Amino acid sequence: MNKNRFDEIRDLILGLEGDFEKFYAKDNQAAGTRVRQGMQTLKELAQDIRMEVQKIKNEKEAAEAKDAAPAPAPAKDAKATKAKGKK
Repeated sequence: MNKNRFDEIRDLILGLEGDFEKFYAKDNQAAGTRVRQGMQTLKELAQDIRMEVQKIKNEKEAAEAKDAAPAPAPAKDAKATKAKGKK
């Protein structure tokens, strides 16, 4: 797990805690604006993490498929093939 990405989300949410309280309990409109901005940032961060996870997953699957694929047959020597045909 990429601890840094998790820490980013946790820190963002915890940083908004006071603004949530100010908006919902004290009806502070400026705090509501900060909550909306923070939630937009959270949405963008979540999308970035989703894309990163998908990329890592796809790379791992591609590497596993490559390792599992049979080795290609050795190429035939064109001169050797022609020589056999002339005999």
